[in-house]
Amino acid sequence: MVVHAPRARAARDVTRRAASPAVDDGALDRTLQALAEPTRRAVVGLLRHGPQRAGEIADALAMSRQAMSRHLRVLRQAGVIYEVGAAGPDDDARARTYRLDAQPLADLQSWLGEVQAFWGVQMQSFRKQAERVARERGRR
Repeated sequence: MVVHAPRARAARDVTRRAASPAVDDGALDRTLQALAEPTRRAVVGLLRHGPQRAGEIADALAMSRQAMSRHLRVLRQAGVIYEVGAAGPDDDARARTYRLDAQPLADLQSWLGEVQAFWGVQMQSFRKQAERVARERGRR
């Protein structure tokens, strides 16, 4: 396939940005792993509306407190959520309030934007090549 210089340069620029992102790859991996589970995505969906206590989240998702605690721990360790008002590790878990941390989700959105831009450039190039081939075949 013949790619014109401006398109090839744009594709290389997007690839170069994706190869050396400002986003920490380890943090991005932890975010994706945490969000891979549907229950944890549901927790994020609930917390989009504001902070909630662990018990409220468990009730909203019809889960046991123990099961919810495990999901919250994974999200907390990934940095997707954080506790508000916890005085220490021996605090009553039912009284802990959780909030979303916007940074990991912003980093994920940024990375997805770079991937989308790369494929947009690739698809434009492919479309133009397909159109050129179709025009050439139409002349025969």
